[in-house]
Amino acid sequence: MTALEELYYDLHAHPELSFAEHRTAGVVADGLTALGLDVTEGIGGTGVVGVLANGNGPTVLLRADMDGLPVTEETGLPYASTQTVVDEHGHEVGVMHACGHDIHITCLIGAVERLIETRSEWSGTVVALFQPAEEHGGGARVMVEDGLYEKVPKPDIVLGQHVAPYPAGIVGAHSGPAMAAVDAMDVTMFGRGGHGSRPETTIDPVVMASATVMRLQGVVSREVAAFDPAVVTVGFVSAGTKSNIIPAEATLGISIRSFSDPVRERVVGAVERIVRSEAQASGATREPEFSVTEAYPVTVNDPDATERTNNAFRAAFGDDRVFDPGLIAGSEDVGNLATAAGVPLVYWFLGGADPAAYAAAEAAGTLDTDIPSNHSPFFAPLPQPTIDAGVDALVVAAREWLG
Repeated sequence: MTALEELYYDLHAHPELSFAEHRTAGVVADGLTALGLDVTEGIGGTGVVGVLANGNGPTVLLRADMDGLPVTEETGLPYASTQTVVDEHGHEVGVMHACGHDIHITCLIGAVERLIETRSEWSGTVVALFQPAEEHGGGARVMVEDGLYEKVPKPDIVLGQHVAPYPAGIVGAHSGPAMAAVDAMDVTMFGRGGHGSRPETTIDPVVMASATVMRLQGVVSREVAAFDPAVVTVGFVSAGTKSNIIPAEATLGISIRSFSDPVRERVVGAVERIVRSEAQASGATREPEFSVTEAYPVTVNDPDATERTNNAFRAAFGDDRVFDPGLIAGSEDVGNLATAAGVPLVYWFLGGADPAAYAAAEAAGTLDTDIPSNHSPFFAPLPQPTIDAGVDALVVAAREWLG
């Protein structure tokens, strides 16, 4: 077992939620310090940045995110997480690296090691950025607002990668709009509570919320053009404490995905209109309350920079290991790092699934059921060749832009 694999197993077994990545940040900071980088901790709360200066030349920012998710792991792996926390709603939940951020951290540490070993072959500055709270809270934006580019060199390009359920060993970036914008909100709808045996004396927020959930399903199918991708998901409904008590309020967790500003405005507006209208139709005596929990822009890969980086991948790995993932409905906040610096972004996908299992599922038409996706309790990237491929991709991309 290599040192990088050991690091991955350790990180996977010890996930932490957004802005609580204290142990993870400590592991990262210690590792970067041991490698001789100039390390700054605590940017945006738990963010860590290491700077490797190697003479004159461009400055390249390599980004990895660090947070886990409130998911109870069910992989059965010997290094599976058993961590639990009490979430913001007061529920005890498991914590898991269900989106592969442990892979991202491991690969970036490995890339820094490789760049140090080969520093006689390149010149410039590498900024290795380990970001908190990609999953919740907009950690990239928070780091920028905390003076990121006053504390570390401003880059000439931002590069990063995300592991996903494609065959391990392949990489590739989609040019232009690549990942969806997200607008997430918690919506509280107010009724009037009472005894379950006397609903006529109440305004039932459970019924109100249920009607809202069903009506929201028509937004994409009836208010968005067929060629404009969008998604509206109600991820949770929270109401009540006992079967014979009608509660006074209900809360919906709503996630909206879109790929253009006009569609984004239309869908968000439709969701707000429907929530307010259903509350009025139910006789609510109080307006619903909207609390925005996430708002990330569309992730846009600079076309010229993406073509150049994909060509570097093809030269290094061969055409058969470079693919175009197409539009991804998932969302990312990495673009905020590039926008704040006024520089191009290239963000690619890294395969992490067992190639044989993927091929069998693809042949059977069962990819959706047999290959666990990000955020699944069964999501577990194959450590190798995923780690080696991720290190190689970061190094190849960085060397393409360094002097």
